[in-house]
Amino acid sequence: MFAVRLFGLFLTTLFLTFPAVAAPVDHDRLDERLTRLAAETEIVGLAVAVIEDGEITFAEGYGVTKAGGQAVTDQTVFRWASLSKGVASTAVGQMVADGQLALSDTIAKFKTSLQLPLGGEKVGTLDDLLSHQIGIVPNAYDTRLEDGGDPAQIRRALGKLKRTCVVGECHTYQNVAFDAIAEIVASVRGIDFEEVVRLELFQPLGMQDASYGLEALIGSYSWAEPHRKRRVDPKPVRRTVNRNYYRVPAAGGVNGSIVDLARFARAQMGLEPEVLSEETLTELHTPRVYTRREQSSMSRRYGGHLRDARYALGWRVYKYGKPGYRVVGHRGAVDGYRSLILFDPERNSGVVALWNSNSRKPVGVQFEVMDMIYGLDAKDWLQLDTATSG
Repeated sequence: MFAVRLFGLFLTTLFLTFPAVAAPVDHDRLDERLTRLAAETEIVGLAVAVIEDGEITFAEGYGVTKAGGQAVTDQTVFRWASLSKGVASTAVGQMVADGQLALSDTIAKFKTSLQLPLGGEKVGTLDDLLSHQIGIVPNAYDTRLEDGGDPAQIRRALGKLKRTCVVGECHTYQNVAFDAIAEIVASVRGIDFEEVVRLELFQPLGMQDASYGLEALIGSYSWAEPHRKRRVDPKPVRRTVNRNYYRVPAAGGVNGSIVDLARFARAQMGLEPEVLSEETLTELHTPRVYTRREQSSMSRRYGGHLRDARYALGWRVYKYGKPGYRVVGHRGAVDGYRSLILFDPERNSGVVALWNSNSRKPVGVQFEVMDMIYGLDAKDWLQLDTATSG
């Protein structure tokens, strides 16, 4: 991993040519924009938080937890979906720092159900697994998981797939396979993966409402219920919470409030060094592979405002805006919920958002906030003043 750390130092040096000072976020303007967004038909509830110079300066809820339900607050619990991957990689990073395992360890070294074509688990490493470079088709057998299949059985069946590339040579995003991380952590620690995360991340970071699993979600004092927009009607319909992706906790099992997510973001900026060291964060955030598919999506939807899309360990890394500021983040989506995190680790500033519908509109909040942080001209990223089909 020496070469990876060296590359991380090179990136840090490269991006330090820009002054690492964040411009102030206009909270009044942001609140007005989010209030308007929450009033739109396709939105049910959402929560947004902003971190500036290491401090959580804005954390607000908008809309409702369900039709006729209570108002969303900064303590309302949502599903984090694929933001869970960054939580899982962080737990692994802590174990690496403690000498409990190494990113160069092969998958087959541990007690796990994951099998890959041509015995790829014998050469594929934890680094390959966390960066989605394990040589199988993207989202392999997610449909089997969604049909109620047992994740361990599905992981064994992955070995019968045709290999798409040599392990470690291409990026293909995974969920069921990625969750082998939960098995690996549990096998090393001797306790459930979820308990490891609770003890070593949630508790030390003060993430009081963060949890794993369906029962924890619905047992929360305030929780946002899932909704999905129908094609023929923009008004989202309430859904029953689906348990399927809770059965792959490392890939999509985290619940939490917007304050929890903001605290997690602060830790990723290096502001909780007693929990996460600078060396660990450099390892987690150093890009491993260029993600052409993600870059194409960003260019098509957002005109290249995010570019040079790369994947690190459970995290995406981009260049932001024309100056090419370095940002780290991820997005998540599971039936009836969406989420995002985006931050500049040099400025200790960023934005997080959670919402309980499948609308894409709130994705624009990351650009509205980051443009303020960088002092860029305001643009209607939330599509509030622009005619759109949604």
